[in-house]
Amino acid sequence: MDKWKERRAPEGIKRNDDMREEFERDRARVIHSSAFRRLQAKTQIFGISEGDFHRTRLTHSMEVAQIGRGLVLYLHKKNPELSSFIPKLEQIETIGLAHDLGHPPFGHGGETALNYAMIKFGGFEGNGQTLRILTKLESHTKYYGLDLTRRTLLGILKYPAPFSLICRKSHQKTNLNQIKSQFYQFWQPPKCFLDSEIEVFDWIIDPLSDSDKVFFLKHYKSTKKKHGFTAFRSLDASIMNLADDIAYGVHDFEDGIVLRLLNREHWHEIIKQIDPIWAKKHDLINMENKLFKIHEDSGYTRKQAIGALVHSLISSIHLEPNEVFQDPLLCWNANLPEEPMNFLKLLKDTVSNNIIKLDTVQAATYRGGEIILSLFEAISNEPEMLLPASFKKSWIESEDELYQKRIICDFISGMTDQYANRFYKRLFFPDHGSVFDRL
Repeated sequence: MDKWKERRAPEGIKRNDDMREEFERDRARVIHSSAFRRLQAKTQIFGISEGDFHRTRLTHSMEVAQIGRGLVLYLHKKNPELSSFIPKLEQIETIGLAHDLGHPPFGHGGETALNYAMIKFGGFEGNGQTLRILTKLESHTKYYGLDLTRRTLLGILKYPAPFSLICRKSHQKTNLNQIKSQFYQFWQPPKCFLDSEIEVFDWIIDPLSDSDKVFFLKHYKSTKKKHGFTAFRSLDASIMNLADDIAYGVHDFEDGIVLRLLNREHWHEIIKQIDPIWAKKHDLINMENKLFKIHEDSGYTRKQAIGALVHSLISSIHLEPNEVFQDPLLCWNANLPEEPMNFLKLLKDTVSNNIIKLDTVQAATYRGGEIILSLFEAISNEPEMLLPASFKKSWIESEDELYQKRIICDFISGMTDQYANRFYKRLFFPDHGSVFDRL
């Protein structure tokens, strides 16, 4: 059997007349997982209580999967000689659907708060938690999570380095009040997987040659002030990463237009900074009225314009070789040329500067972080009192403090925004909740 189609469970689930290919089974397991359903109630940029139009983590993940399919179709057409190892549609769709499963409630504010709370116990990072959910926490199997194929896990592994290796050296516990003004900058985690998944990581890369393993693990070292970062990713992860960036840049830009947070002037600034030849080729100069004109057909014309923007980026993708690797899953990466990459960066920067950095959005980020920190402290003080039965059982059975903290972290990071709010109010708001209420 192809090693990249192997699963970790020694005896997988076998059903008579199951005609699905291995990667189709991966996709079904992700779609039917609890963690995937919870994404519908987790923040992308705006909290889900702010309205019912803008993207959530779930709709974002679905868009990443769809854009990933478009990228793969284009690569198969453009590079038919490489089709034997370019991922299949169901593979890249699975990776796109699963890539954000580990993100906690309240977006990156929640992620930063959990990293602060866990800094003495292995830290926290959303991508790392995704791998943990897929390989340990989901209940499709008893010990192996969803038990996905090796290649699917390699594609989801966006940053092949453990937390302890690339976390900056000055990350020692500091009095919270001393760094309050810079909390969400200072405690952002490195991009990594968690040390608790090192054994899983070793299993994922086992088919690689010794030299490929050495290069794949290459990273830029951390300093006292800066995190380190990884140097390489697999072919599938590179496609997923581009799909993620396109979904963020284009579709969150669309949310900004509809919510009247972005206007023609923002578009003018973008157009002034992109290559005019590439812009003309993709008709970006004439896109303004379709994006911003308000009339009875504005929804239709805007959708057509957004689709054209996505297509301009998908049709610009190409494969670049990296001759240090032997395995084709590593020696090719998907990239964008300079002009479309610059355009995508400008879209993302516009979203960041004019939406994410709004004081109202930042206030929600701050509030979410405070809720996470309060919950972590309360549950850590009284875990046997406050943890639900399944987590409490694991906590009691473990005598290792590091693992006990990880159990608390798993519980909190798996919460939806509403669940975290309800749990917080039940603990800290007088007269809120009843012993007969279900969270």
